[in-house]
Amino acid sequence: MTKAELVAKIAEKIGTSKAQAEASMNAILDTIQEELAAGNKLTLTGFGTFSVSERKARTGRNPRTGTALNIPACKVAQFKPGKVLKDAVK
Repeated sequence: MTKAELVAKIAEKIGTSKAQAEASMNAILDTIQEELAAGNKLTLTGFGTFSVSERKARTGRNPRTGTALNIPACKVAQFKPGKVLKDAVK
């Protein structure tokens, strides 16, 4: 499913225009992004938790040549599904 298809489905479910549904969805996604960029954790009870974790610097290997290369430390976004979402998928 693409973002456009999701927006159309949301608009249909709540009975609004696609433009309003897209504006709402963009606001939600922007808020999640801002909170993660600030290093905060965001929990949507039953759905899941968005968080940021840090990966340590490490040495990797180029698969073609086998030479070692340094991979710098970085922050990554993570999502852990909640119980309601896990049960819905099963």
